[in-house]
Amino acid sequence: MAKQSVSSGTTFEEIAGYCRALRIGDRILVSGTTATGPDGLVGGDDPAAQARYALDKIEKAIQQLGGRMEDVVRTRVYVSDVAHWEIVARVHGERFGKIRPVNTLVEAKLVGPQYLVEIEVEAVVGAGD
Repeated sequence: MAKQSVSSGTTFEEIAGYCRALRIGDRILVSGTTATGPDGLVGGDDPAAQARYALDKIEKAIQQLGGRMEDVVRTRVYVSDVAHWEIVARVHGERFGKIRPVNTLVEAKLVGPQYLVEIEVEAVVGAGD
């Protein structure tokens, strides 16, 4: 089965040897995604802004591989401070309230103190039809 991948161009992807997202058949797997833009962190110390930016990057990667957010069947959300769980959960609800994928949200030590949230998803193309 052929693999198709996309990169968002962050330095982390080259350093660590991974891609932003990978499509195998009808499955799209998106790596843990932070609010890292071309010039570094986006969203400052606002967990909602970081979550929205990460979800925008995720959506772009899914679309580049022929999918839609409606195809998302699983999300995993990591917050650096459990006190931010509800703020980030509400952002998740804005994007996935009608899609209702399975979800896990945990507190985790992320790659740097400036990162407040990291999100990864799995999609099955056509699942949202």
